Amino acid sequence: MTTNNTKERLLEIATEMIWRNSYCSVSVDDICKAAGVHKGSFYHYFKSKADLAFSCMDRKSNEAVGMMDRVFSPRKHPIQRIFDLGEEVLFHQREIQKRFGQVCGCPFMTLASEMVGHDTEGLYTKSDQVSRMLETYYICLVRDLIAQGYLSDNIDAVSRGEETYRYVVGMVMVARIQNSLEAVERDLITGLIRIVGLRDEDVESFLQGKKLTA
Repeated sequence: MTTNNTKERLLEIATEMIWRNSYCSVSVDDICKAAGVHKGSFYHYFKSKADLAFSCMDRKSNEAVGMMDRVFSPRKHPIQRIFDLGEEVLFHQREIQKRFGQVCGCPFMTLASEMVGHDTEGLYTKSDQVSRMLETYYICLVRDLIAQGYLSDNIDAVSRGEETYRYVVGMVMVARIQNSLEAVERDLITGLIRIVGLRDEDVESFLQGKKLTA
């Protein structure tokens, strides 16, 4: 196994094991065994399990930013972004479920919820930083909806954006607990529309416009 392949293998296996199980339940020995890597090689690339976990979060954060840039592109109609978000979240959770054999929810919130109150290694702080970065996409969405007249100027875009982000995270975390995507499939998009505060007639008008231009 080449140098780059060894490091990537450790990152891939650690991400899967920590996300599927928990940070505290997975040891360096467990990761090395699953990756087929000698323990000495592990410490060649990472100072500790926490160092590896930080690298895993950076990896998932970069993936999340790529997805969010695509879904929340300002070139899209803001209502379209809501539908695309719901579809992307469900697609991603289904793919992870197929790959890991279970619903895994949000990797950042999974780790943060485990580390809160005893974050001696800074992992909770890192997870919180990533989450706050992701919230900014939702805030920009709300601001665009206000600017285009879909929401009242009196709405606090920051609070509404944060609330919408937490709804999505909450949905996927409950899905993890229940190991079921049924509620996400049924309720995510309609819940997003309700929490953002869109009027039914505006959503219907948008969808009708899409049909006419299809």
